[in-house]
Amino acid sequence: MLNLKFGISALLLEIGAWSGPALLQGRSDAALLSYLTVHGLACVMLSLFLLPLLSGAQAKPRTPVLALMAAFSYTVPVAGFVGVALAVIVLRVYRSPAAQDAFESLRLPEFDRHQRLQGSFRQSGLRSFLGNSQAPMQTRMRAMVALQRVSGRIASPLLRTVLSDPSEDLRLLAYGMLDTLEKRINRTIDSELDALRQAREAEGDTPGPLTTESNYRLSDLYWELVYQELVQGDLRDHAIKESLRYCEQVLEHRPEHPHLNLRRGRLLHLLGQTQAAEAAYGLARALGLPATRVLPYQAELCFQRRDFEQTRQLVHELAQWRALPRLRPILDYWEPPR
Repeated sequence: MLNLKFGISALLLEIGAWSGPALLQGRSDAALLSYLTVHGLACVMLSLFLLPLLSGAQAKPRTPVLALMAAFSYTVPVAGFVGVALAVIVLRVYRSPAAQDAFESLRLPEFDRHQRLQGSFRQSGLRSFLGNSQAPMQTRMRAMVALQRVSGRIASPLLRTVLSDPSEDLRLLAYGMLDTLEKRINRTIDSELDALRQAREAEGDTPGPLTTESNYRLSDLYWELVYQELVQGDLRDHAIKESLRYCEQVLEHRPEHPHLNLRRGRLLHLLGQTQAAEAAYGLARALGLPATRVLPYQAELCFQRRDFEQTRQLVHELAQWRALPRLRPILDYWEPPR
């Protein structure tokens, strides 16, 4: 910022420098010393006054530029004093327009704010990171907040590992997030049960499309509780049975629905009814469901029955599809030696 006090002080000191020798009677050493001292102070004041007039690039580095102006005005009496002032004014007025207005017409790019919604943590490293009690607490908190933006199938098992963490804050946060996920689905189930009740009242004893659609959604919702691992123990068994009950009610009217037959097989599989589950898997595949959707569950069922030869055959059949990177370690394990 321009300081007029420096300018006025420089002018008065320069006038005083020239009037000093006259007061000290001409050419004595005292007169010369008086002139040089006062003239030096005037040059410093002038430099401090003129420096803010230079642009940011012209005034850097500040100390050498300040010393250069002071030295030039000091070594060249009168002309140097006036010349430095004129040079700074010329640089100020006639500087390059390109340098002056280089960024005045630049428009800021429009950023997509939704790109910031993704978490800064990769899902693959969250499990080991959350389990590391030596990591900074704030960073682990951020990692847990990032789980709000991933699917419940991935977030729920990770949150359950934090429930045994030594930090009480992390345990409470994990419990709250799991409770929120579960309550969100339970609220939807309650709303859908009301819709089912209204559909049954409207359609009477013969279930119609409204009742069938409500049963379908209820089977989906109870399955989500199991699939996302939001319920454990007896609650998990209850959710499996309820999902199976509504699924079978839909299959009474849509027996050739391949996806529902697959779900029925998975629910029966979880309940330990292996023969019924095997029949449901076979029916889902016969109805046109891709083999890659059914073969892994059939192989798992055979493995649990300790029918290893049939398991090997199913895995070998599954290995014909190359686009299964997540199952590749299992396929390599069951591949017969060459």
